[in-house]
Amino acid sequence: MTCPVLPEGFDPTDPDLYIERLPLEEFAELRQTAPVKWVPQTPEVSNFGDDGYWMVTRHADVKEVSTKPELYSTNRNTAIIRFAEGMDIGSIDAQKLIMINIDPPEHTRLRSIVQRGFTPRAINALKDTLTERAARIVHEAKKEGSGDFVTQVACELPLQAIAELIGVPQEDRGKIFEWSNQMLGYDDPEYASDSSVGPAAAAEVMMYSMGMAENRKACPAHDIVSKLVAAESEGSLSSDEFGFFVLLLAVAGNETTRNAITHGMLAFFDNPDQWDLYKRTRPETTADEIVRYSSPVMSFQRTATADTILGGQEIKEGQRVGIFYSSANFDPLVFENPDKFDITRDPNPHLGFGGGGPHFCLGANLAKMEINLMFEAIADAMPDIRKVGEARRLRHAWINGIKELQVSYTG
Repeated sequence: MTCPVLPEGFDPTDPDLYIERLPLEEFAELRQTAPVKWVPQTPEVSNFGDDGYWMVTRHADVKEVSTKPELYSTNRNTAIIRFAEGMDIGSIDAQKLIMINIDPPEHTRLRSIVQRGFTPRAINALKDTLTERAARIVHEAKKEGSGDFVTQVACELPLQAIAELIGVPQEDRGKIFEWSNQMLGYDDPEYASDSSVGPAAAAEVMMYSMGMAENRKACPAHDIVSKLVAAESEGSLSSDEFGFFVLLLAVAGNETTRNAITHGMLAFFDNPDQWDLYKRTRPETTADEIVRYSSPVMSFQRTATADTILGGQEIKEGQRVGIFYSSANFDPLVFENPDKFDITRDPNPHLGFGGGGPHFCLGANLAKMEINLMFEAIADAMPDIRKVGEARRLRHAWINGIKELQVSYTG
């Protein structure tokens, strides 16, 4: 390997970087020259009391880290690669109760319970309802003539799907939207006016969902919440565990899917030939290509539990390892013409839902259904949709977010 030619101090977790773009050129350089590279950080920036992390950019290496939980822990320093600067270690440790930050075997127990809500039968049972709601969302947006695609179109179906899945009243979905924005917006001054906003929003989600759990224990209903919490046993979640599960859903099932839908629309604007193709053929492969191309979650991290070798580099026990899906999903060793947005791409072994292993996204099939349903509704009702303003990107270290996208729905 040779030394990569990179901007001085390049750190792909710097939230300022993502206000403008994804660093795809830098990732391409790294995959060729230094696919596992040390990135120095001060303890104040890292929040983990260390001096940096290993940046992993190749598809094969990201998969290797993802599928070896015994060697690469998510619990030790959490899966979040960069918190708000100055966040104290006690607040970080509190994140370890969320399922994405738990290692097997405890993770195995929790996942075996919550996956009851994500069986193919449970997801397919939502299709008719979500199809009707996607059409209604697009119809209501079209009546406005123009507006912000993010708030009028992209965010609505993921919110309604979560509400439908776990029994949140539809009239409360706005609360989940606001709380999730505040939880994930800690790097963006538009959402986080001070450092207390995110934790306060997380506390609101916890209290709301724990209240739901207690209500279902007292009076079970025919919904997934009752199935998950009705009995305090090895086969059920405690109210606290259910609260952390909903906290995860507010991010994994809402923010990521709404950003995928927005990025998908942007990709169609930039590739009108693909939009024409989509309107004619509606390929099922569309959703996977949108997720690959946008990588809504750009990166997570693991921590080495023992000395090991990865991509020819010595990784020491206790060192953090950053896995960059937004690089792996453009790896030319895996994807032909990776920079091309191709809705017919098949096969498409992207890592947009994780690199496999125990933390592969539980709701991947639901997310793909939502993406496909939204674009079918858009193509039916507003085939001449066009962009009228530049997208405003979220300032964030690991979420590829769009805050605003002004469009005309009628061409």
